[in-house]
Amino acid sequence: MRTDLIRRTALTVAGIAATAGGIAGPALAAQATPAERAATVQAERRPAGERQLDVRYEAQPNFYYCGPAAARNALSVQGKNIDVDTMAKEMGTTEAGTNSINDITPVLNKETGRKAYHSTEMPADKVDGKRIDKLRADVVRAVDDGRAVVANIAGTATDTDGVSHSFEGGHYISVVGYSEGGKTVTIADSANPDQASYRIDVDALAHWIASRGYAS
Repeated sequence: MRTDLIRRTALTVAGIAATAGGIAGPALAAQATPAERAATVQAERRPAGERQLDVRYEAQPNFYYCGPAAARNALSVQGKNIDVDTMAKEMGTTEAGTNSINDITPVLNKETGRKAYHSTEMPADKVDGKRIDKLRADVVRAVDDGRAVVANIAGTATDTDGVSHSFEGGHYISVVGYSEGGKTVTIADSANPDQASYRIDVDALAHWIASRGYAS
C-alpha cells in the first residue's frame, strides 16, 4: 500500500534545503551538528497548557521516506540522531512507502530503549468525540514525557493559519507539541521545509488519521 505520495518537485526543494542545513520554524530548530544532536533535549514548558518539544528538523531525502523521516524527527527531540536509511531498512520501507504505523512503533521503541510507544488505529467511520479525546490525551501524555508522536495520515487538512496540506496517497508526520491543553497540536512535516512546522486542531488531526493510525 502506498502511504506517501508526494510531489517530487517539492521534495527536490526539500532535499536542497536539508543539504543547506534546513530551516527554523515554531518548535523546530535548524539542522544541528552531530554534537548538538547528541545532547538530550528537554521539553520547554509554556503557560496556559502549552508545551513544545525542540526538534532537530530534517526534510525527507526522497518521495517515499516520509515514514523514516517522521520517526527521525520525532526521535531528535530526545537528542537522538538515527540515519534514515537504517531506519527505512528496519521499517521495510520501499518506493511504495512504509506500510503502516505498526512498522514504525517497534523502531521507535528500539531507539528509545524502552516500550514507551504503542500503536493506536483510527477507524475511518468511528472518528467520534471519544476517539478525538483519546488522541488529545495521548499527544499530551507523550509530549509531557518528552516524546513526539508519529502519525500516519491521508487526505487534506487545513492548519490554524488556513493553509491546506494535501497527501491523498498518504504521509507520515510528527506531532511535537500542543497548546490550549491539547486542543491544538504542532506538526513537524518532513515533506517540504517551506512548511516544516504548522499547527492544527486536534479534531482535524483525528480525521486526517482516520483509517490509519498513530504511535504515541
